[in-house]
Parts: sequence; C-alpha cells; structure tokens
Amino acid sequence: MMRFLWPLILFVVLAVFLAAGLRLNPREVPSPLIDKPAPTFKAALLSNPEQSLTPQDLLGKVWVLNVWASWCVACRVEHPLLVEFAKRGVVPLYGLQYKDDRKAGMDWLQRLGDPYTDSLMDRDGRIGIDYGVYGVPETFVIDRQGVIRFKHIGPVTVEVLRDQIEPLVRRLNA
Repeated sequence: MMRFLWPLILFVVLAVFLAAGLRLNPREVPSPLIDKPAPTFKAALLSNPEQSLTPQDLLGKVWVLNVWASWCVACRVEHPLLVEFAKRGVVPLYGLQYKDDRKAGMDWLQRLGDPYTDSLMDRDGRIGIDYGVYGVPETFVIDRQGVIRFKHIGPVTVEVLRDQIEPLVRRLNA
C-alpha cells in the first residue's frame, strides 16, 4: 500500500510547486542588489569620452539608470516613453550604453531623441555584470545615499512609470 502512496504524494508536491511557479511574473526577477549600495564604476560619457562619471558623483540626488543599446529592439520600444518621461523632469535619467559601439549609440540618440542627462559607455559589459544585468533594457532607481531601491527588467511601460517608478522617486525625494 505504501509503495503506491509515495508516487501519489510526490505527484501532489510537484503539482503544488508547478501551480505556485505559474503564478510568478517572469519580469520580476528578484535582485540581490535591492537595498544595497550601487556598485561603483568609472565610465566615460558617450557624448565626451574624455569625461567620466561615477555613482559617487551623483550622491545626494535620486536618479534613474537605464541600461540600453542601439542594437536592442526592446530598447527601441521603450525609448519614446523615456523621451517623454525625461521632458517632465521628474528625476535625472542616466543611460548606460551596454556592449555597443559609441558611434552607433550617438547616431541612435540623434535619430530617436536623447532622454538622458548623460549616457555612460559600458563597451565590455563589466558595469552591467556588476549591476546584475540579465539583458537590455533594464532600469534602476538609486536613492540619495547611492542605494539601489528598484530594478525593472525589460522595457519600461506607462504603467511601470506611473505605478512604480514615479511614486518611488517622489517618496525618496520627500
């Protein structure tokens, strides 16, 4: 009797795990960096490679980091929304050009509009690795103390801006 009961118990346990997993949102990959200091880096500016920027330069202000690339189809989808968001001046928006050619990035921003306060170059992807980037686009909100408070994987949507990023930025700036 018990030898027939064990497969049934195992089946029920697996079914429960499957049912729980199906309710998860694949866009919500938990980041171990949330509520931790943003990784440090020194990156050249896309517009002027002789100049660089570090997260320490941004201490004292809330800012958003958007990881993008000119070859990224999903980045093209979110880009018009970022341009409109930047025009509203809610928060400084910095771009991190990920594993891309400088000229391609400059051309892309010239054609589609440049929403970024500055874009930083990450040609070899090391900064992205430190930030746990799974792929582009990804967006981070970083507080005044340089702590990552939010991470969004995939293209930013109107709903993500309205329901998550903007309320968080208002709270952090209060």
